[in-house]
Amino acid sequence: MRMSQGVEWALHTCLNLSWLDAPVPTSTLAAFYELPPAYLNKQLQALARAGILTSTSGPRGGFQLARTPAAISLLDIVAAIDGPEELFQCDQILRKGPGEHAGVDYRQSCAFAQAMRGADLAWRRELAGKTVADVRADVERGHPEAPANTRARIVELR
Repeated sequence: MRMSQGVEWALHTCLNLSWLDAPVPTSTLAAFYELPPAYLNKQLQALARAGILTSTSGPRGGFQLARTPAAISLLDIVAAIDGPEELFQCDQILRKGPGEHAGVDYRQSCAFAQAMRGADLAWRRELAGKTVADVRADVERGHPEAPANTRARIVELR
C-alpha cells in the first residue's frame, strides 16, 4: 500500500495552518517545504472541496482551516486526497477457478477479501480516531518551538 505524495503534503500543510490565524497563499505554503505550487494547489483544492480548508481570493487571500483541528481527522485528509475507496479491490477471480458457483459474490465469501477488508477497516478506524489537534499536541510536546517557528517562516516567505 502506498498513499500518494499529496497526502503527506496535505497533512503537514493542515498542521501548519492550525497554527495560523489568516489565509495563506498557495505559493507561500509551497515555499515552506519547497514544493511545486501547482501540484500543492491541487491538493489544497481537494481539501477545500472536502470542507477541510476554505479558500479566499484576493491579495490577502489563500487557504485556512475550515474547521477546528479537533474536527479534522487524519482519515478526512487521506480520503480527500486519495479518495474513500477501499485499498484492496477484489476482482472476484474465483469466478474463473475450479468449483466456481454462478451468482456468488466472491467479494463477500473470499477469505482474502475478508482479511483485506478487516485490515482496511482497522487502518481507517485508527486514522479516524486521530485528529490534526492530536498530532499538533504531539508535535508541540516534542517541539514546543514549532508553532512560533512556523509563524515566523510564513511571515518570512510572504
